[in-house]
Amino acid sequence: MIGLPRSVRIYLATAPTDMRRGFDGLAAQATAVGGDIYSGHLFAFISKRKNRVKVLWWDRGGFVLWYKRLERGRFKLPAIIGDTDQVELDSTQLTMLLDGIDIKKVRRGRFWSPPAKKKAS
Repeated sequence: MIGLPRSVRIYLATAPTDMRRGFDGLAAQATAVGGDIYSGHLFAFISKRKNRVKVLWWDRGGFVLWYKRLERGRFKLPAIIGDTDQVELDSTQLTMLLDGIDIKKVRRGRFWSPPAKKKAS
């Protein structure tokens, strides 16, 4: 699993991306949908055939680009609700996506949260 702080957001572009794009082309695509490329957040892009993914990240003074190609199979995209340019993932979902797991078929248990404090009258 990828260990990322909770403050880091992961954005997955919903439209297929030309995998010939490099750092500048992917940064321009992320900026076009309102992303702040210098924020330290991750921006993931999937190819048209869904067998390649690139993840762009800004790290102190330079961009980092991860690239993965599946030799068999396709990346399974999460459920996309509505007409949106990007979907936000958490680090677990990104890990499952990169491992080829179908995120739509995974059911998460309920998260526990502490009970709300009652206000004194």
